[in-house]
Amino acid sequence: MKTFLCSMLLGVSMTSGVLAKSKVSVNEVIESSFSSVTKVEPKALILTQAQFKKVRSSAKTAMDTKVYRYYNILSKAKKLGTAVLITRKVRSKKATVLYAFDNKGTLRFSEIMAFGEPPEFIPSKIWMSQLQNQKSRAKLTVGKDIPTISGATLSARTISEGARVARAIYEIVLKHK
Repeated sequence: MKTFLCSMLLGVSMTSGVLAKSKVSVNEVIESSFSSVTKVEPKALILTQAQFKKVRSSAKTAMDTKVYRYYNILSKAKKLGTAVLITRKVRSKKATVLYAFDNKGTLRFSEIMAFGEPPEFIPSKIWMSQLQNQKSRAKLTVGKDIPTISGATLSARTISEGARVARAIYEIVLKHK
């Protein structure tokens, strides 16, 4: 019985804090970044084979899924923008990031919604702010136009690759929806 209790306590202590989740919802993040939001419409997207190839080529990164969640951001009947939720593997665990674009294709913000790696590998708000207001022509490549993070290079690379995938999905599939 003692061994069982010790094992349970050890298991609980090892798994607590492993998955960092955002304390805010997708709606709260979007509403704080876009003015006069009246509705956030969740949608599902399954890329066709042709779309998948175009997105992968445009993003210049590997992709392992054709299924994505996106959100139309509305003010009354007017569309203000689109947010795309991207989940990618960092090292051995996944990170989920919300990337939002205005109607001109400018990346307005990126917000980490869940992060499975240890908390010390989460990029800071300052680093994440570099992705704000990035024009559609920005390359979003770590080590070139976005600085790396000492000790969290893989996290930075994964988040910037996710931004490129989100932008490609927006430009190729969602821009005119």
